[in-house]
Amino acid sequence: MKTLLIAMSLLAATTLSAYAAEPAKMVETKLGKVLATEKGMTLYSFDKDTKGKSNCDEKCLKNWPAFPADAKAKADGKWSLVKDSAGKDMWAYDGKPLYTFAKDTKAGETTGDGVGGVWHVVK
Repeated sequence: MKTLLIAMSLLAATTLSAYAAEPAKMVETKLGKVLATEKGMTLYSFDKDTKGKSNCDEKCLKNWPAFPADAKAKADGKWSLVKDSAGKDMWAYDGKPLYTFAKDTKAGETTGDGVGGVWHVVK
């Protein structure tokens, strides 16, 4: 019986570790719930991007930093990886590349929503 319990515990531990945590979370803002980084920084989409492709060039990335994916990141469900203009991996949600906004200085700020009519919080 003890051996069976140990085996079941090991199976549960390895199965649970196979599920990766999502790279972002939902946070409450003045615009309602939006997608944000683990530190609570609001994530934005860019209307000029196409599904699975970032069209934010080097100058654009200075104001709209790509939401970076680490080397171990794996696509899962609605989460995918795309390349930014510098060739680095960044996160996309439902095919849309994700960015933060340089002028958002605190968690939950949404000052980038509507900028130029092409930047929007991701809900």
